[in-house]
Amino acid sequence: AAGGGDAQHAHAQADGRDEPLAPDLRAAVAAGAQLVDARRQQGGGGAGVVLVRLGVLRGAPAVGALLMTSVLARHAISRRVGMRMFQAVIVFGLATVVFAVSHSIWLSIVALIVMGAADTVSMVIRISLVQLATPDEMRGRVGAVNFLFINASNQLGQFESGVTAALFGALPAAVLGGIGTIAIALLWMKLFPTLRDVEKLE
Repeated sequence: AAGGGDAQHAHAQADGRDEPLAPDLRAAVAAGAQLVDARRQQGGGGAGVVLVRLGVLRGAPAVGALLMTSVLARHAISRRVGMRMFQAVIVFGLATVVFAVSHSIWLSIVALIVMGAADTVSMVIRISLVQLATPDEMRGRVGAVNFLFINASNQLGQFESGVTAALFGALPAAVLGGIGTIAIALLWMKLFPTLRDVEKLE
């Protein structure tokens, strides 16, 4: 996650402010162990049943993202956007922990839907802040670096999840990912109050 933090830090310095937007990338990396084990989660079943359940679980975050996008299209976040971003990251972490310990298919689906919705909120705010806070002459370069690390976060998350799962097991890996997401968000709120106190996207 250090690389993601450096990239976000670099973009924030473009307009002379020290406001890294690392929590959102850190959330994607720390909570990479979403789908712990479809068979363990949902009580076994044949291979076909397990694959169907896994497919539903894999699609649930996209459903949450789509629903939240529809909401944001009609009701834009108009105030306390910095705090809303951190709150969304924290909700993402909490939902990850709920999913990790759940043994109910329905609770697991709900948790993943919440994760997708929360991730959408944080991503919309972060991308908007990057565009609005960067000087015109640097926007292309900053956007390229930001895009690179956003797209690399999934691969970094998969690597981290695999290493953590190998060391501690799949369930502890997912729980630790969610807790790590929450801890980083709270730490960044403390270290970077200017980012936390951003009021509007303007």
